[in-house]
Amino acid sequence: MRIHDLSSGQSWFSKRRKRYDVNRAPREFTFSCYHGFRFLERDRTREWFIAALEKARQRWPVDIWAYVLMPEHVHLLVSPHKPKLELGRFAGFVKEHTARPAIRWLKNNAPEFLPKITVDEGSVTRRRFWQPGGGYDRNVSKERTLESMIDYIHHNPVRRGLCERATDWQWSSARWYAGIRPVPFQLDATLPMMYDS
Repeated sequence: MRIHDLSSGQSWFSKRRKRYDVNRAPREFTFSCYHGFRFLERDRTREWFIAALEKARQRWPVDIWAYVLMPEHVHLLVSPHKPKLELGRFAGFVKEHTARPAIRWLKNNAPEFLPKITVDEGSVTRRRFWQPGGGYDRNVSKERTLESMIDYIHHNPVRRGLCERATDWQWSSARWYAGIRPVPFQLDATLPMMYDS
Protein backbone atom coordinates (compact mmCIF):
# COMPACT_ATOMS: atom_id res chain seq x y z
CA MET A 1 0.00 0.00 0.00
CA ARG A 2 1.25 3.50 -0.79
CA ILE A 3 1.57 5.83 2.21
CA HIS A 4 1.60 9.64 1.79
CA ASP A 5 3.13 11.73 4.59
CA LEU A 6 1.22 15.01 4.49
CA SER A 7 3.81 16.93 6.53
CA SER A 8 6.73 16.17 4.20
CA GLY A 9 4.98 15.36 0.92
CA GLN A 10 6.91 12.07 0.71
CA SER A 11 5.30 8.77 -0.18
CA TRP A 12 6.40 5.15 0.04
CA PHE A 13 5.09 1.61 -0.16
CA SER A 14 4.45 -0.21 3.11
CA LYS A 15 5.02 -3.96 3.05
CA ARG A 16 2.51 -6.18 4.78
CA ARG A 17 4.52 -8.82 6.62
CA LYS A 18 3.27 -12.31 7.46
CA ARG A 19 3.66 -13.56 11.01
CA TYR A 20 4.02 -17.14 12.18
CA ASP A 21 2.61 -18.13 15.58
CA VAL A 22 3.00 -21.89 15.48
CA ASN A 23 4.64 -22.71 18.81
CA ARG A 24 4.92 -21.26 22.30
CA ALA A 25 8.28 -19.59 21.75
CA PRO A 26 8.75 -16.30 23.60
CA ARG A 27 8.88 -13.26 21.36
CA GLU A 28 10.71 -9.97 21.59
CA PHE A 29 8.97 -6.95 20.06
CA THR A 30 10.42 -3.54 19.28
CA PHE A 31 8.01 -0.70 18.52
CA SER A 32 9.33 2.65 17.29
CA CYS A 33 7.53 5.98 17.41
CA TYR A 34 6.62 7.58 14.11
CA HIS A 35 9.62 9.33 12.50
CA GLY A 36 11.57 8.81 15.74
CA PHE A 37 9.46 11.37 17.59
CA ARG A 38 10.12 11.21 21.33
CA PHE A 39 6.50 10.52 22.26
CA LEU A 40 7.50 8.29 25.18
CA GLU A 41 9.61 10.96 26.85
CA ARG A 42 6.76 12.07 29.11
CA ASP A 43 5.52 10.06 32.09
CA ARG A 44 1.89 10.48 31.03
CA THR A 45 2.56 8.64 27.76
CA ARG A 46 4.59 5.96 29.51
CA GLU A 47 1.69 5.44 31.91
CA TRP A 48 -0.68 5.05 28.96
CA PHE A 49 1.66 2.36 27.57
CA ILE A 50 1.79 0.54 30.94
CA ALA A 51 -2.03 0.68 31.23
CA ALA A 52 -2.38 -0.68 27.68
CA LEU A 53 0.09 -3.49 28.43
CA GLU A 54 -1.82 -4.48 31.58
CA LYS A 55 -5.13 -4.42 29.72
CA ALA A 56 -3.64 -6.57 26.94
CA ARG A 57 -2.24 -9.07 29.45
CA GLN A 58 -5.75 -9.48 30.90
CA ARG A 59 -7.20 -10.17 27.43
CA TRP A 60 -4.51 -12.49 26.00
CA PRO A 61 -2.96 -15.56 27.67
CA VAL A 62 0.62 -14.25 27.72
CA ASP A 63 3.31 -13.64 30.31
CA ILE A 64 5.36 -10.45 30.23
CA TRP A 65 9.02 -11.20 30.94
CA ALA A 66 10.84 -7.91 30.26
CA TYR A 67 10.34 -4.40 28.89
CA VAL A 68 11.93 -0.99 28.58
CA LEU A 69 10.34 2.28 27.52
CA MET A 70 12.78 4.56 25.75
CA PRO A 71 11.92 8.10 24.59
CA GLU A 72 11.17 6.94 21.02
CA HIS A 73 10.86 3.15 21.15
CA VAL A 74 9.88 0.17 23.28
CA HIS A 75 11.32 -3.32 23.77
CA LEU A 76 8.98 -6.00 25.08
CA LEU A 77 9.55 -9.71 25.77
CA VAL A 78 6.41 -11.86 26.01
CA SER A 79 5.69 -15.56 26.30
CA PRO A 80 2.41 -17.08 25.04
CA HIS A 81 0.64 -19.71 27.16
CA LYS A 82 -0.44 -21.73 24.14
CA PRO A 83 0.65 -22.34 20.54
CA LYS A 84 -0.85 -20.46 17.59
CA LEU A 85 -1.63 -17.42 19.72
CA GLU A 86 -1.59 -14.39 17.43
CA LEU A 87 0.95 -12.26 19.25
CA GLY A 88 0.80 -9.65 16.49
CA ARG A 89 -2.78 -8.90 17.58
CA PHE A 90 -1.61 -8.62 21.19
CA ALA A 91 1.12 -6.16 20.15
CA GLY A 92 -1.33 -4.24 17.97
CA PHE A 93 -3.71 -3.88 20.92
CA VAL A 94 -0.94 -2.45 23.13
CA LYS A 95 0.12 -0.01 20.42
CA GLU A 96 -3.43 1.11 19.63
CA HIS A 97 -4.37 1.64 23.29
CA THR A 98 -1.25 3.72 23.81
CA ALA A 99 -1.73 5.78 20.66
CA ARG A 100 -5.37 6.68 21.25
CA PRO A 101 -4.94 8.73 24.45
CA ALA A 102 -1.68 10.20 23.16
CA ILE A 103 -3.23 11.47 19.94
CA ARG A 104 -6.27 12.69 21.87
CA TRP A 105 -3.91 14.63 24.16
CA LEU A 106 -2.15 16.18 21.16
CA LYS A 107 -5.49 17.13 19.62
CA ASN A 108 -6.57 18.91 22.81
CA ASN A 109 -3.23 20.41 23.90
CA ALA A 110 -0.91 20.68 20.87
CA PRO A 111 -3.02 20.61 17.68
CA GLU A 112 -0.24 22.35 15.76
CA PHE A 113 1.72 19.06 15.98
CA LEU A 114 -0.98 16.93 14.32
CA PRO A 115 0.06 17.64 10.69
CA LYS A 116 3.46 16.05 11.48
CA ILE A 117 1.82 12.71 12.21
CA THR A 118 -0.96 12.77 9.60
CA VAL A 119 -0.68 10.42 6.62
CA ASP A 120 -2.90 9.33 3.73
CA GLU A 121 -3.12 5.56 3.27
CA GLY A 122 -5.02 5.13 0.06
CA SER A 123 -8.38 6.76 0.72
CA VAL A 124 -7.94 6.82 4.52
CA THR A 125 -6.25 9.61 6.50
CA ARG A 126 -4.59 8.49 9.75
CA ARG A 127 -2.60 9.98 12.58
CA ARG A 128 0.51 7.99 13.39
CA PHE A 129 1.92 7.51 16.87
CA TRP A 130 3.91 4.39 15.93
CA GLN A 131 6.03 3.71 12.86
CA PRO A 132 3.80 1.78 10.41
CA GLY A 133 4.15 -1.97 10.07
CA GLY A 134 4.70 -4.63 12.68
CA GLY A 135 7.99 -3.28 13.99
CA TYR A 136 10.83 -5.68 14.70
CA ASP A 137 10.12 -8.99 16.36
CA ARG A 138 11.79 -12.34 16.74
CA ASN A 139 11.13 -15.66 18.43
CA VAL A 140 13.50 -16.92 21.12
CA SER A 141 14.25 -20.60 21.59
CA LYS A 142 17.31 -20.79 23.91
CA GLU A 143 17.56 -19.79 27.57
CA ARG A 144 21.01 -18.26 26.94
CA THR A 145 19.43 -16.03 24.30
CA LEU A 146 16.68 -15.06 26.77
CA GLU A 147 19.30 -14.00 29.33
CA SER A 148 21.25 -11.88 26.86
CA MET A 149 18.04 -10.40 25.43
CA ILE A 150 16.79 -9.34 28.87
CA ASP A 151 20.20 -7.86 29.64
CA TYR A 152 20.13 -5.99 26.32
CA ILE A 153 16.62 -4.67 26.99
CA HIS A 154 17.53 -3.47 30.48
CA HIS A 155 20.76 -1.76 29.40
CA ASN A 156 19.18 0.34 26.63
CA PRO A 157 18.95 3.46 28.86
CA VAL A 158 22.55 2.98 30.07
CA ARG A 159 23.91 2.71 26.52
CA ARG A 160 22.04 5.88 25.61
CA GLY A 161 23.44 7.77 28.61
CA LEU A 162 20.03 8.23 30.23
CA CYS A 163 21.21 6.67 33.50
CA GLU A 164 24.32 5.06 35.01
CA ARG A 165 22.82 1.70 36.01
CA ALA A 166 19.92 -0.21 34.51
CA THR A 167 18.08 -0.13 37.84
CA ASP A 168 18.19 3.69 37.82
CA TRP A 169 15.71 3.74 34.92
CA GLN A 170 12.18 3.60 36.31
CA TRP A 171 10.55 2.63 33.01
CA SER A 172 11.99 -0.85 32.59
CA SER A 173 11.75 -4.24 34.25
CA ALA A 174 15.35 -4.05 35.54
CA ARG A 175 14.09 -2.87 38.95
CA TRP A 176 11.62 -5.75 39.16
CA TYR A 177 14.46 -8.25 38.53
CA ALA A 178 16.56 -6.50 41.20
CA GLY A 179 13.75 -6.83 43.75
CA ILE A 180 13.07 -3.09 43.90
CA ARG A 181 9.43 -2.25 44.64
CA PRO A 182 7.13 -0.59 43.80
CA VAL A 183 7.49 -0.81 40.03
CA PRO A 184 5.23 0.60 37.29
CA PHE A 185 4.46 -2.89 35.99
CA GLN A 186 4.59 -6.31 37.69
CA LEU A 187 6.13 -9.01 35.52
CA ASP A 188 5.04 -12.64 35.43
CA ALA A 189 7.47 -14.76 37.45
CA THR A 190 7.36 -17.67 35.00
CA LEU A 191 10.71 -17.31 33.24
CA PRO A 192 12.25 -20.84 33.25
CA MET A 193 15.79 -19.73 34.10
CA MET A 194 14.52 -17.97 37.24
CA TYR A 195 13.98 -21.38 38.82
CA ASP A 196 17.16 -23.13 37.63
CA SER A 197 19.60 -23.96 40.40
